[in-house]
Amino acid sequence: MGAYALRRTLINIPVIWLIATLVFFATNVLPGDFVARRIAQQNPAGGEDTTAQIAQIKKDLGIDKPVAERYVKYLWNTVRGDLGESYRSRQPALSEFKRGVPYTLQLSLMMLVVALATSVPIGIISALRQDSIVDYVLRLTAILGVAAPNFWIGTMLLLLVVRFELWTIDLFNSPLIWEDPVRSLQLFILPALAGGFASGAGIMRLTRSQMLEVLRQDYIRTAWAKGLRERVVVVRHAMKNAMIPVLTAIGLTVAGLLSGNVVFEYLFNIPGVGNRILTAITERDVPVVQAFVLIIATFVVFVNLAVDLLYGWVDPRIRLS
Repeated sequence: MGAYALRRTLINIPVIWLIATLVFFATNVLPGDFVARRIAQQNPAGGEDTTAQIAQIKKDLGIDKPVAERYVKYLWNTVRGDLGESYRSRQPALSEFKRGVPYTLQLSLMMLVVALATSVPIGIISALRQDSIVDYVLRLTAILGVAAPNFWIGTMLLLLVVRFELWTIDLFNSPLIWEDPVRSLQLFILPALAGGFASGAGIMRLTRSQMLEVLRQDYIRTAWAKGLRERVVVVRHAMKNAMIPVLTAIGLTVAGLLSGNVVFEYLFNIPGVGNRILTAITERDVPVVQAFVLIIATFVVFVNLAVDLLYGWVDPRIRLS
């Protein structure tokens, strides 16, 4: 297991290098320019020769060098753990990420709890009660969750709370749960429910289909014939074999939660990673965009590695060699 993990980690290094390269060149061909935007904001009336001013700002920011030279410097700094400085705040780009991580982690964990608490149990129940009224209702709910855009669900929940004055949602302040539990939950619960429901719907359908396939296997029929209780058959025999593809879907969901909350963070004014990277893209703050994308991509790569390692724990028949 250790050798497999080491080998996969080494394989991921070229992947991360390729991502860093693509991010660097992609951000250098974005339309617009941070320096030009700043000059335009400082001189909204125009009419002033700003060529020398633009050249001086580019020199101060270190973006007056050729692209190839900047690329080599970018890779070297990245290897050393230096992800650059924000053009806007002149602070390390990593500090912008650190400030947004607590908000994104809280929202992501709440979404994950909602997704797992609804998808896996409901998928198992739906499979065990196949073609019953319960199964039809649960399948319809899952299809609704897959079909309906998650931002629409979040907007409807927000309108429902505001229309019936269920509680007060403070969109101007975003306290974390350890700072103000009540106000934090009032703000985070709606995007967590909307995002968790949308993410869990796909997992629920996959869990149901996998459970149905496993429940038709001969060894499951043998377990039923031996008179084992339903809980024992489902938990000890069926679930482990059915969970292999489900783990892959859960891993992709976890990987997407860190980077996929842009809509909810923008809609509910949560200063998380997604909201900050959207602001950085709008302002053409290239170092912040590069840092955020590289960190998120690295996280996704190693989540996939963790999922592969979980396969061997869930199903001992799988040999990681």
